[in-house]
Amino acid sequence: MSEHKAIIHWQNTGGADFIRGKYSREHTWTFDGGMVVKASASPSVVPIPYANPALVDPEEAFVASVSSCHMLTFVFLAGRKGFLVESYTDNAVGHMTKDEKGLAWISSIELVPQIVYGGEKLPTPGDEEMLHHHAHEQCFIANSVRTKITVRSRNQTAAH
Repeated sequence: MSEHKAIIHWQNTGGADFIRGKYSREHTWTFDGGMVVKASASPSVVPIPYANPALVDPEEAFVASVSSCHMLTFVFLAGRKGFLVESYTDNAVGHMTKDEKGLAWISSIELVPQIVYGGEKLPTPGDEEMLHHHAHEQCFIANSVRTKITVRSRNQTAAH
């Protein structure tokens, strides 16, 4: 169907300290459209100064990817149903736990969207819940992971 590419580049600037684990985890992500994003390991995994908390880390990017995919799908579906979405802000949170083998993974992501609608046709809470359900089912990223993704909509929780 399609390919999605990224170039991940890291360069050792720590010299001999590399062997002792004392090196920067800062690196870049270059996407096929030319956008370059500065990234680093999470300070929850690698201590500062070897991780840079000001940069995007893979865990944050994963949560953002799930949230972004859900939002894009939701907005599309809402428009198809005649609802005018003025804004959509999600305070998404990923929760890292250990699996049965003791390996860390992001086991759940909670999406907490705040949606502002315009126009005369406004969705009911049931309409919005159905839109979230369909958005989750159709989101490419959600379909690609085993992480539990929950959407809290209008102070309600709907697990998918």
